[in-house]
Amino acid sequence: HQGYIADTTRHDSIHEMALAALDLCDGPLVPIGLSMGGYVALEMARLAPQRMAAMALLSTNCREDSAESQRQRQQVIALAKQKGFQGVTRRLMPRLLSEVALQDDAIVADVLAMAADIGRTGFVQQQTAIMGRRAQRDTLASFGAPVLVLCGNMDVLTPPNLSVEMAGLAPQAELCLLNGIGHLSSIEAPEAVTNALETLFERAAD
Repeated sequence: HQGYIADTTRHDSIHEMALAALDLCDGPLVPIGLSMGGYVALEMARLAPQRMAAMALLSTNCREDSAESQRQRQQVIALAKQKGFQGVTRRLMPRLLSEVALQDDAIVADVLAMAADIGRTGFVQQQTAIMGRRAQRDTLASFGAPVLVLCGNMDVLTPPNLSVEMAGLAPQAELCLLNGIGHLSSIEAPEAVTNALETLFERAAD
């Protein structure tokens, strides 16, 4: 199967990101989205449910942004504009990684490098998009294809109860909770996430 990486740095709305991702190819798709990518995957499913062969929602949720979360994002955006990007990223690191992963210099360096690649403008656009996202409970409830819902049990940004909620909404959802893993599940537990995705692809092919 051909894989595509959606560019989430050019738009400041989840809707526009999803439209751009749908335009990457024709035919059936299996969106795989982590965190904000999960919001994009859900919006893709809302816009083009007939094209979805399956969907993977990693470390994400189906709710709109809360007022408190929006307030925090506005603060982080203001900080990014003042100090540049590295300081914001280091401040966010304890929310992105488990305590064990925080001690792994290679993992921390990888996350910092990815943040630097996105840059200040991309970061602000992404935070703006996240603040403006819609709730997707109805999208999940009406989604008939297989769904993987995966989350680390140490995730403080999107706690496991949010994944339990999503798995309860989608008729063909399978829930996978990873012990000792934080928000960036695919970075902390690449083998476990890959195995879960392979199982999803097998279900989609049945």
